[in-house]
Amino acid sequence: MASALIGSIISAMATVLGAAPIFFIRRLSEKWKDILVAFTAGIMVSASTFGLMPQAIEESGIVALTLGLLLGIIVLDLIEKNVPHIDVENKPLKQSFDSKTLLVLIALFIHNIPEGLSTGFSYASENEGLGPLVAISIGAQNIPEGLILAVFLINSKASKLKSFLIVVLTGLMEAVSAVAGYFAASYVDSLIGAGLAFAAGAMLFISYKELIPESHGHGYERPSTYSFILGLLMMLYISYWFG
Repeated sequence: MASALIGSIISAMATVLGAAPIFFIRRLSEKWKDILVAFTAGIMVSASTFGLMPQAIEESGIVALTLGLLLGIIVLDLIEKNVPHIDVENKPLKQSFDSKTLLVLIALFIHNIPEGLSTGFSYASENEGLGPLVAISIGAQNIPEGLILAVFLINSKASKLKSFLIVVLTGLMEAVSAVAGYFAASYVDSLIGAGLAFAAGAMLFISYKELIPESHGHGYERPSTYSFILGLLMMLYISYWFG
């Protein structure tokens, strides 16, 4: 339990780490944004394909993997369709901190719940190395997400301190959902395999629907592709080290 709690908090607080640079910069160049986003996409695809899905089959079989994977994709698809999200282009137009901005924040809280559950389910697995593996992959994705959120809030006329505190709150939501996922899977063993598959589906959807397209829309496709492959390879090495 202690390791799960620590891992989920570190993963969630990576969002805060990503937001820290706002005290020194206001914008991130499109090239480096695309490189970072592609890198995290590679990490998440690797963790899903080589970590979560094989363990889900081992825990609960191929049928549970299929159902859980599809459920994760459908849930994330519904979230993307029905709640607003950040304008990742970060256009330099000043926006007001209005009801639309609040809707975006609510959407981020909802969006962080499946990510937190992914970490919790992974720590509940019999594979002791899977929890840290998923925590690292989610944490890596949270770093650029935290920076983009913080810049969005500043462009919405929020102060740097207020923007930073809001990012902290979104990270805490992920930590809470991770603990909930851990306890749910610990008490209901049949949830573990399906939960891991759900996590894999959610991560693959985020990667292919959001991260990869974002990293290939500004003329930096080649460095983004190399960054994606580097992220994938790095996660493979981490998976190997954790056994």
